[in-house]
Amino acid sequence: MRKYLKWILWIGIITTVVIPFSLVLIGRSILHNSDIPQKEFLLKSNEKKTILAFFPHPDDEVTVAGTLMKMVDQGHSVILVCLSRGEAADTGGKISREILAEIRTLEMEHASKIIGASHLELLNYPDGALLKIGIDSLKKIASEIIDEFKPEVLISYDSKVGLYGHPDHQLTGFVLEELFLKRVGEPSFSPKRLFQVTLSPKQINLALKISKGFQENYPNDLSKGLPKPDFSISTQSYFEKVLEVIEGHESQSKTLKDLLPYHDKIPPLIYSRIFDREYFHEVKAKK
Repeated sequence: MRKYLKWILWIGIITTVVIPFSLVLIGRSILHNSDIPQKEFLLKSNEKKTILAFFPHPDDEVTVAGTLMKMVDQGHSVILVCLSRGEAADTGGKISREILAEIRTLEMEHASKIIGASHLELLNYPDGALLKIGIDSLKKIASEIIDEFKPEVLISYDSKVGLYGHPDHQLTGFVLEELFLKRVGEPSFSPKRLFQVTLSPKQINLALKISKGFQENYPNDLSKGLPKPDFSISTQSYFEKVLEVIEGHESQSKTLKDLLPYHDKIPPLIYSRIFDREYFHEVKAKK
């Protein structure tokens, strides 16, 4: 009898400890590069700051949702800006652009509440056609928003590919970077730091294998792709709330499956320890 109990105990240990721990290690080795530093917080200072996350569409904020929620819990003020209502998203012709814009507006308002943003600025520029507005006009729009809210920190997409090649993403990142580099240091320009969303090289390699968006839009020449991260922010404890933000964008469920693949098939206890960080590149002003 004791022999059987011993075997049952060992089976229990292997099932509940060894296998999950091994899966986490394997998952992390697939997604994360060990040479990229991991930080607990985006900002070291205890002084409360205003952070402005500037994106083109509702749902873009999910890429940094964990970091934003952590900053809110630190006492910082987070402002979300969307240039469009996301009306150009593919619905297979089932929903008109006008109705989709209304749906995505409600989804974004819900996401903003989950994140704990102090303000949501939802603009109404054309989704998928920001280039028609013109770079100078977009810079003026961004500059006016920054001057109004006076954030010390900006967060947006990168200027090279906009995470995976979406033209609105790339243009938004380019405009913010150009504006920041031109005006940083001016007495009337409040931002002192600009962080861009990016991915680890291993995440990019995996995305190119399983993500339709990456496969269709990401540069074939990887040297022209995303900037290498300077660091990652630990967001494991915010996983459930990040998932809530993602699932709240119900109209974009097919697209967002690429962001957290197979999350509905792997236990949260394991999954949250694999997808446990968000990556950033910091734009530095030339001295």
